Amino acid sequence: MIDINEIKQYIPHRYPFLLVDRIVEIELGKRALGLKNVTINEPFFPGHFPHNPVMPGVLIIEALAQAAAVLAFKTDGTIPDKDAMVYFASVDNVRFKRPVVPGDQLMLDVEIVRTIRNIWKFKGVARVAGEVATEAEFMCAIKR
Repeated sequence: MIDINEIKQYIPHRYPFLLVDRIVEIELGKRALGLKNVTINEPFFPGHFPHNPVMPGVLIIEALAQAAAVLAFKTDGTIPDKDAMVYFASVDNVRFKRPVVPGDQLMLDVEIVRTIRNIWKFKGVARVAGEVATEAEFMCAIKR
């Protein structure tokens, strides 16, 4: 398990944009399972939507990417310095299957598809109570 303090060693995101609370499983070089507790206190809910709060789909994809970044750095065996960044290179085959709402526990299942130098391709599935909420394939470029 990787707690929030260790996660912050691997990715530069901080509140309100840190979207992974914990990594509950990790298999270096293969996959990781992250967790995001979605609360009504999230800063995006007052505007998305005031009478029917729904987590924005782009933030679910971002949460998957943050879990993937932790997996990439842990797999690589490096703790990035302050100048290291992970950038999206592409996002493909995105499907939104159910809304994510306050009170949900979002499970972020990411797996490495391939790596070539500093480009990593991942497949990610976000689930709530075992039900697929979002799935996507994405590539990230790591700048060290």
